[in-house]
Amino acid sequence: MTSSEQAERTTDARFQIGEVAERTGVTQRTLRFYEEKGLLKPPERMDGGFRLYSEADINTIEFIKRLQDLLGFTLSEIKEMVEAEDLRQQILATFRPDRELPARKKRAEQIITSLERQLDVVDHKVEQLTVMQAELRERLTNVRRRREEIVQAMETGEPVPERPRPPAAS
Repeated sequence: MTSSEQAERTTDARFQIGEVAERTGVTQRTLRFYEEKGLLKPPERMDGGFRLYSEADINTIEFIKRLQDLLGFTLSEIKEMVEAEDLRQQILATFRPDRELPARKKRAEQIITSLERQLDVVDHKVEQLTVMQAELRERLTNVRRRREEIVQAMETGEPVPERPRPPAAS
């Protein structure tokens, strides 16, 4: 590493693994897992071997976490889904057609509540995915528009209009 690269790196803030874990809401073990799986580039290390993360690393971690939250279920959501399904299965397993109508109505209401709990979890995921979908469509439109400006500049010999750089994904 050249002295100018070292100087540039030292001016950027660096954070130890515990600080990053606290800031991003993931465990230190999860950070190591992300690194092992290639989701996160291996961080710089101090002389003692301690990991040092940059602001860009933190942005990447937050993006990974967002994707995980949007596309996967949390442990509590999984628990909610399993408990609701277990209740539904218990009720269905003890079905008796000779049961009194009020008792059958109550059991049907319990199944409805169970299914509504599951649907609430799924609906929340769909809402989050819809927001992400809109963001990605907007980014794609912007890049396509930029590409057309570049093509036009190539054809006319005019300079490409300057635009501010968009913020990094979070």
